[in-house]
Amino acid sequence: MHTYKAILRDNQIEWLECPPETSGAMQVYITFPEEKDSEFSSKRGELMELARRGTFADIPDPVAWQRELRAERALPGRDV
Repeated sequence: MHTYKAILRDNQIEWLECPPETSGAMQVYITFPEEKDSEFSSKRGELMELARRGTFADIPDPVAWQRELRAERALPGRDV
């Protein structure tokens, strides 16, 4: 028996690592972690904390801000 990390969203499985090699349909067993603070939910909690604190509230247009950051970075193999 092998274990593969995945996220279950509705009725779809999203593999977090290399998915198992399969040929067609196969029977699977899904085990849910007992603790509520899994790796996924703890990251979500960190993001919610940033939002609650208003960490990025002073950025009026997040998309434009992100484009500016990317434009300032030198790209490998390209003249700036």
